Order: sequence, then structure tokens, then C-alpha cells
Amino acid sequence: MRLLHTMLRVGDLERSLQFYCEILGMQLLRRKDYPGGEFTLAFVGYGEEADHTVLELTYNWGKEQYELGDAYGHIAIGVDDIYATCEAIRARGGKISREPGPMKHGSTVIAFVEDPDGYKVELIQTGTSGASAQPAA
Repeated sequence: MRLLHTMLRVGDLERSLQFYCEILGMQLLRRKDYPGGEFTLAFVGYGEEADHTVLELTYNWGKEQYELGDAYGHIAIGVDDIYATCEAIRARGGKISREPGPMKHGSTVIAFVEDPDGYKVELIQTGTSGASAQPAA
């Protein structure tokens, strides 16, 4: 078994594609309209679906906003240099909602980014590059 994708409902597909592709650096892998169901699916990720877990962005035509609720947490992305990644995201217009630093009650260096619909994306320092280059925020 393998985890294939996570689906997020989005209120503006073009805005979400701009965020995930241009700001977070994912690739649009495939996109298809379903006129009978009045929705569009777009799959994005850092590699082909055969080898990587991806995100399915679902746009229900005419639905511009969703209540996120309190059950959803976040998706997580491993990065080699969290400080450089946050600066690059910020420079491309992304919203850093939690600056890089050690997680509460632990030592893993994390940061959070918010997508256009309010979904949280956790960045986790996975490499040693930049891990101690900046003081904790």
C-alpha cells in the first residue's frame, strides 16, 4: 500500500495553482474538468504520481469558500533549508504564519505557511543546511 494523495477543496483554482506551483514550487501534474458534476480536479506535487504522494485540488464550480473546521490540521513538506525556503516563499508573495524555529516541546525546526484558502502547510527542516544558521524566532 502507498498513500496516493490528499484532497483539498479550494475556492479559486487558479489562485490555488499559483500558490502551490509558483510559491511552493510544485508542478501541475494533471487537470480535468467534469462538466456533468460541475467540478475541476487538479493534481500537483513535487514528482510524478507513480512515485510521489500529491495534492488533489478540487474546485466545485461556483463554491468560493469553505469552513475549514477544527478537525483538519495541516499538510507537511520537508525542506533542506527552512530559513532560505521561508525567505523565498515570502519573496514570491506567500504568507508565513509561523516563522522558522524549534517546535514547542521539541527541537525539530518548523515553520508554517498559509495557502489562499487558509489551509496550513507545515515546513519541516529535514537537512542540516540552515538548521543552525539562524536563531530561533
